Amino acid sequence: MSDSSWGAPPAAGQAGYWGPAGGGPAQPVPGAVPAGPTYDAPEAQQTRPMPVVPDERAYGADEGGDRGAARRSGPLFQEFQGEFRPEPPQGRALLAEKQNPEPMPDAHQPAPAPQKKSAGRDLSAAIGVGVGLGVVIVASLFVEKAVFVGVIAVAVVVGLWELTSRLRERKDIKAPLVPLAVGGAAMVVAGYVRGAEGAWVAMALTALAVLVWRMTESPEGYLKDVTAGVFAAFYVPFLATFVAMMLTASDGPWRVLTFLLLTVVSDTGAYAVGWRFGRNKLAPRISPGKTREGLAGAVLFAMVAGALCMQFLIDDGTWWQGLLLGLAVAASATLGDLGESMIKRDLGIKDMGTLLPGHGGIMDRLDSLLPTAPVVWLLLVLFVGSA
Repeated sequence: MSDSSWGAPPAAGQAGYWGPAGGGPAQPVPGAVPAGPTYDAPEAQQTRPMPVVPDERAYGADEGGDRGAARRSGPLFQEFQGEFRPEPPQGRALLAEKQNPEPMPDAHQPAPAPQKKSAGRDLSAAIGVGVGLGVVIVASLFVEKAVFVGVIAVAVVVGLWELTSRLRERKDIKAPLVPLAVGGAAMVVAGYVRGAEGAWVAMALTALAVLVWRMTESPEGYLKDVTAGVFAAFYVPFLATFVAMMLTASDGPWRVLTFLLLTVVSDTGAYAVGWRFGRNKLAPRISPGKTREGLAGAVLFAMVAGALCMQFLIDDGTWWQGLLLGLAVAASATLGDLGESMIKRDLGIKDMGTLLPGHGGIMDRLDSLLPTAPVVWLLLVLFVGSA
């Protein structure tokens, strides 16, 4: 089609685009656009006529208009019997919600009861075991000093067995138990008989025995095994010898009883206050259950108990000394508890053992007692002497 054909009149005898040949007036076609420029017959024969597409009405127009004439057809649109309208995503969601409505909540369903704080352990078993241990300790303490020394030695051996067993299971550290157990028991007896000098000598001999005993096995892992063995010897039996050294004084049983009472009262105050009022974590990465409020409770309870014990149980003791003693016990007991919690976190365990229902193992009860023993021994020597 050439540009010169736009707007040219049809020649005589030739058929125009909108009408028959012959120059007569063109007949209007129903529904067609009013007549416009025509094409020459030769060019019209070479090109296909442009179909007439009526204007579509916007969405929402009347159904009876020209839209029906221009309705889409073909294989791609056969599945749509009605008008083609894309569904917005929110429209689909509303339609699915209408088709599958959620069940209405029962108006008469009772609200869930608020959960109570849990102590985390079997309190009845813990109290029963604690009372039983207290009876055994007090009876052996005031009946015969040597019997109480034997109780300390047994506790030390069991604690060493729990610690070395967990090290072997969780870290594959083979700290030799036999020299530790024999040397630990001897260390307690030496501390009671010969005092601090005997305790240090026994500690050195126990460490030497650990080094020699481990030489009978493969050299692989030797360093870590003997290091763990020396650590265990210091951590359990050596610290326990200070309890035996307290016993050597004339009021030795009362000193040991003061040491035990202050440690237990400190732990109880921390537990009671922390469970009821604890909000701020003390050391969340080490022991998530301990709070600053619990530490404050431990200090308060221990200071009050210390003042009473020094005033009424210890010869030549005064109440203000008891306040200082209680403060020191609360600090050392808390640090000892955190220290063993760090060991258990490294090992990936909750308790060192299961020997004591409601408490865990022996080491779980010795954790705060062991580091507190040298603190109480030293302060009592400074306050009232060692005789």
